[in-house]
Amino acid sequence: MVRLTCPKTLRYFKDVYLTALTLHSYRSPDMSAQVDRRFFLRSSLAAASLPLVARLALAADSSHQQSAYEDQRTAWFRAAKFGMFIHWGPYSVASVEASWPIMRPGQWGVTETEYRALPARFNPVHFDPDHFIDMARTAGQKYMVFTTKHHDGFCMFDSDYTSYKITNMPYGKDIVKQLADACFRRSMPLGFYYSPPDMHHPGFRDTSRAASENWNGQPERPEWSSYLQYMQLQLTELLTRYGDVRDIWFDGLNHQEKYDGRRFLDLIHRLQPATLVNDRIGVPGDYVTPEQFIPRAIPTKGVEVRGADDSVQKDFHAGVPSPADFQLWETCMTINDTWAYNAHDHHFKSSRDLIRGLVEVASRGGNFLLNVGPQPDGMIQPEFQERLRAIGDWITINGDSIYETSYGPVQGQSAYRTTAKGSELYVHIFDWPSNSLTITGLPAKVLSARLLANNQPLRFEQTAGTLSITLPPQPPDANVSVVAFRML
Repeated sequence: MVRLTCPKTLRYFKDVYLTALTLHSYRSPDMSAQVDRRFFLRSSLAAASLPLVARLALAADSSHQQSAYEDQRTAWFRAAKFGMFIHWGPYSVASVEASWPIMRPGQWGVTETEYRALPARFNPVHFDPDHFIDMARTAGQKYMVFTTKHHDGFCMFDSDYTSYKITNMPYGKDIVKQLADACFRRSMPLGFYYSPPDMHHPGFRDTSRAASENWNGQPERPEWSSYLQYMQLQLTELLTRYGDVRDIWFDGLNHQEKYDGRRFLDLIHRLQPATLVNDRIGVPGDYVTPEQFIPRAIPTKGVEVRGADDSVQKDFHAGVPSPADFQLWETCMTINDTWAYNAHDHHFKSSRDLIRGLVEVASRGGNFLLNVGPQPDGMIQPEFQERLRAIGDWITINGDSIYETSYGPVQGQSAYRTTAKGSELYVHIFDWPSNSLTITGLPAKVLSARLLANNQPLRFEQTAGTLSITLPPQPPDANVSVVAFRML
């Protein structure tokens, strides 16, 4: 028997193990997820089969390794900053919100029976996954999250475990498969929204009653275990048939503990160890998900994420947490007031507000997941396209101040926001001053300053704790103008 007590030998096996973790986290676009998983499992088994002394040597550094691995798993997410959320299904035919018309009826003008009949009319003949990817690329969005199943239970993928799915309807094709294949071909990271609530499944609730009576589910019924098994089977399909899934985005609504979230977290990590999971299935995930608001302070671990009113900064806490205390987060937001396509909802956010929203989110270290609800024919409506292009125009010039950045060292200012990346500090100016801008509380010496839009050098003076920058009379961008500083 070979005794692995030699430090060089121990280092070798440790390196094999860490290499497996690293390759799994940083898979290239042309690597098969299936091959990657096999390599990871082989390497893990090799590490598990080491003699006890070798395993003890690995365990001695396990805390550091785990931290490094978690950083690797989330690295793409932290760098991306901006993604596209897609809520799409038969509900688009009636211009109603996804699922809620049967859960809380009254305002949408359709009965539950009428809503249930919508799939038979859903035939998105103009659906082209490249259209979605093109619009995301145009906007500068670095990843996508698609609704595979919403609360109504209708599946946009070809599940073996239900007949309530797109492949049984006039359209007849697996939309998730088409999108997943296109995203793989074009190197667009793709995540899946999956709803734990399911108004269609008799294990989730007594479907002989109106969904409005029991839409929170009935875990007290003996059929509940059959529903959890259904979830497990469908998640297994999504994680084994559709390639590399970067993210599972649950939306558990109320009393999420009923889903036995640890079971599904373990399932996901077993099938695709690098897949991220959000916080909406009753157990802590990789990131938290404020909805339709931007947190008023940088989220920290163990602290409830709170929103803000229109003034945003009124009661902003100016603290800057340590990296160890920072809570990874992503806010999701609509362009108008509904998640699904609604021909009657013309309350569109302006391009300027959306650009500033992206800056707000990035300045607090978060990701901005901006939603589109495609039309029933599969096209993204012109008003959404217009705003996505405007954001893309801004980010083409100012993207360095967003991508791969962390929250800035100066918080709580109404006139500007800050982000940071390496030795660069970016100041996003909302309220352009007439002559100069004064910044207080910078932690380091400034070496140079320039406008990011055109690289124009700027004069500045720095004294203890105060930096004054001389600015041109007019901002280079009416939405948000960015000054880039090189720090010592």
